[in-house]
Amino acid sequence: MADIDGGLAQRIQFSEEINPATSGNEATYNSALRESKVSQKTTYADLEEQAIQIADADLNRKNKQTYTGWTLLWLAYQSTGVIYGDIGTSPLYVYSSTFTSQPGYDDLVGALSIIIWTLTFMVTIKYVFIVLSADFDGEGGSFALYSLLARYANIVRRDPNVAGTVKMERYLTGEISKPNKGLRSFIEKSTFARFGLKVLGILGVSMVMSDGVLTPAQSTLGAIQGIQVASSDITKSTIVGVTCAILILLFAIQPFGLTKIASSFAPIVMIWLLFNAICGIYNLAMHDHSVLKAFSPWFAGQYLMRNKEEGWRSLGGLLLAFTGVEALFADLGAFSKRAIQISWLCFTYPCLLLAYIGQAAYISGDTTDAYTNPFFNTVIPGTFYFSLVLAILAAIVASQAMITAAFQLLSQIMTMSYFPHIKTVHTSKKFHGQVYMPFANWLLMIGCVVVTAVYSDTTRLGNAYGVCVIFVTFITTCMVSLVAILVWRFNILIVSFFFLVFAALDGVYLSSALTKIPTGAWFTLVLAAILSSVFVLWRFGKEQQWASEAEDRFQPSHLLSPTKEGNVKLTAAYGGWQVSKIHGIGIFFDKVGDMVPVVFAQFVRKFSARPEVMIFFHMRPLNVPSIPEQERYVVQRTSIPNCYRLTIRHGYGDQIVTPDLGRLVVEQLILYITRDHSTPVSSSSPISSVEHSPEVQAELDTIAMAMERQLVYVMGKEQMKIRPGTNILRRVLLSAFLWIRENSRTKMADMNIPIENLVEIGFVKEI
Repeated sequence: MADIDGGLAQRIQFSEEINPATSGNEATYNSALRESKVSQKTTYADLEEQAIQIADADLNRKNKQTYTGWTLLWLAYQSTGVIYGDIGTSPLYVYSSTFTSQPGYDDLVGALSIIIWTLTFMVTIKYVFIVLSADFDGEGGSFALYSLLARYANIVRRDPNVAGTVKMERYLTGEISKPNKGLRSFIEKSTFARFGLKVLGILGVSMVMSDGVLTPAQSTLGAIQGIQVASSDITKSTIVGVTCAILILLFAIQPFGLTKIASSFAPIVMIWLLFNAICGIYNLAMHDHSVLKAFSPWFAGQYLMRNKEEGWRSLGGLLLAFTGVEALFADLGAFSKRAIQISWLCFTYPCLLLAYIGQAAYISGDTTDAYTNPFFNTVIPGTFYFSLVLAILAAIVASQAMITAAFQLLSQIMTMSYFPHIKTVHTSKKFHGQVYMPFANWLLMIGCVVVTAVYSDTTRLGNAYGVCVIFVTFITTCMVSLVAILVWRFNILIVSFFFLVFAALDGVYLSSALTKIPTGAWFTLVLAAILSSVFVLWRFGKEQQWASEAEDRFQPSHLLSPTKEGNVKLTAAYGGWQVSKIHGIGIFFDKVGDMVPVVFAQFVRKFSARPEVMIFFHMRPLNVPSIPEQERYVVQRTSIPNCYRLTIRHGYGDQIVTPDLGRLVVEQLILYITRDHSTPVSSSSPISSVEHSPEVQAELDTIAMAMERQLVYVMGKEQMKIRPGTNILRRVLLSAFLWIRENSRTKMADMNIPIENLVEIGFVKEI
């Protein structure tokens, strides 16, 4: 018995050998696990308490990864290959999108000053130093901000099927100042405010994804158009065809995983940015270095005052200098805050400043049309063909930023039940946030190819491009300000000052960008509205489904009660009928984890029968690559005789449902039952020599006999129908939700269920 006890102790005691990348964030988690260590004499009550401790530890698990040393530098190197492809290729077209004729010296310096200070304020100060700190367990994006607010304020209805969907950390009355508490109370009590925050979070995600359709088309097409500088005979259809072929190839390599792609792309982006910086230094030395006075913000103000409405309209082109800034935050989960800060401050930021300054230095002394193709016309003499190849490669890489962002954001909204489940592949065991979604990948590819073919040149694409970017930055400003008040607990007056500064910058760019709506920007706004509608619709339908399923969500004692004869019967609330036994073991798949599985409630109520041995099987996913087998299983008893609850903790790389699942489940059950009330003949006795109490032996015999007869996996196949008498609007919305639900992938589609032992129980629920 000592061997059995020792083996079980190893299975239940949690190892402290955590991934080095996450060890800094899991002190509390490891402490809780150490407290759950069992001794060789543990009662079932102790094991039940331990299961509660484990569940609480899982709920408080920190998903955020931190890195140091060479790992951090390696991640910063990777982030350069993904995040800055978009913002890094903006020197290809910013000046040509801003001016419609050869600019005068004062206007050129003024535009350069706006670029310099926009990159400084909007990107460096706002995003790199402030926004990146507002992560949700290491994840970024507007929906991560919404999730973070939902952790500290009661603004969201939680999914009852997923324990810990929102872990509340709401500050107590004495821990938050009165003005901050007053704002929190207003948001929590106002239906309009809660709905508005939800819409802002969803709209931010939708606009980033809409931007993700345009970014690959804009950057790749802009680079391929450079071929016309070398040969004007090349037709537009040829350029469009080559661009589409490159885009298809780009999406085709996504299954290789972000680490491999980023490591391959990073040298291209780094060489591209260095080349831009070198060209900038060359142009400063050879042409007009006086443009350096653009570092004074006075010239930016003079530019707007001098040009008035035209200057304001030109901001729609200048904002292209920071398109892709949203990728810094949206891709946060794939990298880390420190890695992004290092790669931006130490490399990308100075390279981009030199690039724009150098182009201005060349254009200021040019009397022709250098501004029309600012990059290719200003490269160092003799490097044109090298720059052409490099620009094409960099533009291809530029698309990766928004593709990765789309995967990251979709993963977040699926977790919060705003989008149907689609297949998600984790491409790295070291960096947990790096994911790939095949379905989303191919949809994005189709969208990019269609947009490229329809718009066919960067001028028309530029009209559609940029509006979503500035909308997202404004949404981010609003939500980060709320995070600063409710989560960071900063003084509301200080936050208001910074909000007004950044909101004013966002507002002036946004107002200018909105003038593009009639000439193409309407497309991205319509696409974002469609995506937002799908997200809101799915969440609305899921909330109705949860309300319907709540009728069958209760503790086992509410459904069944034991009889004097040792059997069970339905409680009086469900008819009080005697429940007969069916030979074998029934494993009921359970979504809830701590209640009766809906499929079991339906089975027992309709057939008044149950298997000899019942196991409520619940899978608890954790955001780590793998959980060691000795730490994976948690067994609990229920109030029903011969009925147990088995929770399997697993990482995203673990294969849980395999053909030998039944054997593993029964093995864990036996270990649990023999945990107490057994006495070994000697410390070295084999398992076969272990003596059990009569009660334990009878329980083991029951399991062994049931296992010999049959083992059945029981899953629910839930059909939903609209409740009679539902009003027309609600019926239309629910019909759309049900259509999407019936045509979307189920979570069980990823599982390898042994078909010969599988039984599906169909039932209908009204919503």
